[in-house]
Amino acid sequence: MKKYNLIETFLVKFLQEEVFKTGLKRAVVGISGGIDSAVVSVLAQKAFGDSFLGVMMPSSYSSQNSLDDALSLCQKFNIKYEKISIAELVSSYFMDKKADNLRIGNFSARMRMSVLYDISSRENALVLGTSNKSELLLGYGTIFGDLASAINPIGDMYKTEIFEFASHLGIPQSIIDKAPSADLWEGQSDESDLGFSYSQLDKILHLYVDKRMSKEELLADGYEKNIIESVISRIYKNQFKRKPPIVAKLSERTIGHDFLYPRDIKL
Repeated sequence: MKKYNLIETFLVKFLQEEVFKTGLKRAVVGISGGIDSAVVSVLAQKAFGDSFLGVMMPSSYSSQNSLDDALSLCQKFNIKYEKISIAELVSSYFMDKKADNLRIGNFSARMRMSVLYDISSRENALVLGTSNKSELLLGYGTIFGDLASAINPIGDMYKTEIFEFASHLGIPQSIIDKAPSADLWEGQSDESDLGFSYSQLDKILHLYVDKRMSKEELLADGYEKNIIESVISRIYKNQFKRKPPIVAKLSERTIGHDFLYPRDIKL
């Protein structure tokens, strides 16, 4: 599709410009075997070639299928990669503690990002984000975990668009076809956690966020009350995940309030 040709060209240039303007030349991405990290990895490979490194970070909860898909992606697109298990990091912390899946999943996500940022320091590179617009709006991610990054090329693309874009990029069909999952525990599924399919969620998100339709207008258009209220609740409840930490204002110029220089300001 012509639309995705243009998006691909734009995002490759976007990555190059945003990384190079920092004085760095390299990028790293955590490759999970899922569709979002696959899309970002292919874009990064096109943008940086051998200066891009993919990192697989399986835990004891990761499925073999995810690792196989990640390897398949790297082989198809000639992506340099390394594999670092976080299994011992996670198990050593929870050794004497009782924890539910959510705690273990959040901790695993933060351990992966800690490893990734350490590798970015070693490689003198920037960490690229892999959270799509649906996840960011719904707060479906771990703050300081998978939501962390220096640059995010797909944060303005809904999950349903990611599927179409992945097909355009030639992502392996096994990655496109499988049910979306953060793979944080056995049998975990994004859509089961959220309670609705991404197709349903993205329709409401697009109308509420992009088209600025009200709850009443959505109801009048025939959308179900339970999904409307779930989406709107998640958007507002998780606003804190989309904002930098709030600084209490005590002086004349406070970071985040009045001290708002552009990100790219130069002396």
